[in-house]
This record gives sequence, structure tokens and C-alpha cells, in this order.
Amino acid sequence: MSSFTMAAKPTGTSADSFPKWVLYCAGGIIAFSLISVGLIRITGNGPDQLAAAPTVQRSLLFQDQKDHSVLVADGLTGEKLTVLYGEQGFVRGALRALTRERHSRGIGSDKPFDLIARVDGRVTLMDPSTGQRVDLESFGPTNTAEFARFLAMQPE
Repeated sequence: MSSFTMAAKPTGTSADSFPKWVLYCAGGIIAFSLISVGLIRITGNGPDQLAAAPTVQRSLLFQDQKDHSVLVADGLTGEKLTVLYGEQGFVRGALRALTRERHSRGIGSDKPFDLIARVDGRVTLMDPSTGQRVDLESFGPTNTAEFARFLAMQPE
């Protein structure tokens, strides 16, 4: 016959107790999530919201040159608008993100991008061949202006 002894329970605690702070934290996270989703829906800033109507739209071609500059041309006429020399960090970075998707789908660089200024002040760079877009206002007014200037440029 085997004998075993039961350990005595410490007084003042229950074997079924669960730390209340964990429940409060979980409740707080759930409440924060619900409030955040509600605010996004109410303000209309969610990712599934429709974009505002365009005020100005222009097709642009960006072509790398042998001297590491970038030729910016009108996407419809092919006329040269400007040449970007030097780093042009934000312009190159935004284009790199879109051209990476083109490259992965086997699409060449001969198709233009669409630069769209919208009624609500936002500016979007869109690749119609892949459906990808970069909402430029997310990167601040200085970076948005780097692209917005192409909307008003006349051919050289």
C-alpha cells in the first residue's frame, strides 16, 4: 500500500486564483483595439477607404541614365521634363519600391507611373501596371513636394 501526503495549502490563497493584473491588461488591450478601429472607421482614414477624387494627374517615365542620373519624362509624349542628379534619396527610394514589384512580375521600365494630386491635398505615386501605390504625404511635406513639382513642369 502506498502512502502519500498532501501538501498543506498556504493560508490566504486559493489554488484557483489567477493574477488580476493579467486580466486588466488583456481588457485594456481589447478596449484599445476596439476604440482604435472605431476611430479609423469614423474618420474614414482606414486602408479600405476610397481615395479622394484627383485634381491633377500626370503620367511620368523615370529612366536611369549611364551617368547615374534619372531622366524624368512625360509618360504620354516622352518629352524630357528634367534630369535628377545626385542622391535624390526620397525620389529614388519611392521609385525603387515600385520598380522592385515590377521586376518581380517581369514588367519592364518602359511603362509610365501615374502621379496624382487629390482634392484632399494628398499626392499619390501609382504604378498602373502592378496596382502598387505610394501615398507620398505619409513622408511629410518636403518629400511630397519632391514629386509634386513634376505635376506642373513643362518639357525642356
